[in-house]
Amino acid sequence: MRFLLGFLFWSAPTISFLDAPEAWQIGFQDPATPVMQGIIDLHHDIFFFIVAIVLFVTWMLGRTLYHFNAKRNPMPEKIVHGTAIEIAWTIAPSLILVCIAIPSFALLYSMDEIVDPAVTVKAIGHQWYWSYEYSDYNTSDEPAVAFDSYMIPEDDLEPGQLRLLEVDNRVVVPVNTHLRFIVTAADVIHSWAVPSLGIKCDAVPGRLNQVPAFIQREGVFYGQCSEICGTNHAFMPIVVEAVPLSDYVAWVSNKIEEA
Repeated sequence: MRFLLGFLFWSAPTISFLDAPEAWQIGFQDPATPVMQGIIDLHHDIFFFIVAIVLFVTWMLGRTLYHFNAKRNPMPEKIVHGTAIEIAWTIAPSLILVCIAIPSFALLYSMDEIVDPAVTVKAIGHQWYWSYEYSDYNTSDEPAVAFDSYMIPEDDLEPGQLRLLEVDNRVVVPVNTHLRFIVTAADVIHSWAVPSLGIKCDAVPGRLNQVPAFIQREGVFYGQCSEICGTNHAFMPIVVEAVPLSDYVAWVSNKIEEA
């Protein structure tokens, strides 16, 4: 017994988060915001109904093929209609749709709700890179904290960095803080998407779209442009780094001093 407990203790996996895509991945990345957690929960709930419906329909089709084939019933039966079953197959799907719609609308409205943000970050899509502005610290018409973010070429990657996902300047934000991302574009339509944060917002030239976020844990979260925007569409990744508030203040201070 002692050996078994020791084996389980030492073989237990350490806590690690999946904040970047992996080869042959078919599931979600680990959530870092309440919105993404809600998306995953809603997916699992809907998948339950899908599995139940598929099993029921498969069972019905199997019974129909078994009991009403030509060998077992040479003379086909004439069935006009059944009031009870017609009522059942009308009411049951309606109830299922209501059970799906209520949490869906609740999640949809929560994704659009903008709580008074403590930090606002403006993301601007270009062909083919992103630029960012932190407008909260502006003292003039010129942004105090602004920078471009380019993908690091494969030849310049350091050990441990992810191919096609690393950038030279990350978006640094504090954890446990209400954030607002304002997304737009300078040339063509792009899309600012970070799966772990549950964010996918179109960047449209001449239009400002906004999306809230509340990151609950520290980490580095990877995303990519999700709207085909030209030849190098696949080479404009997004990297958001969530740090403690003290580290974020130090980072902003250094950026303002550099400016």
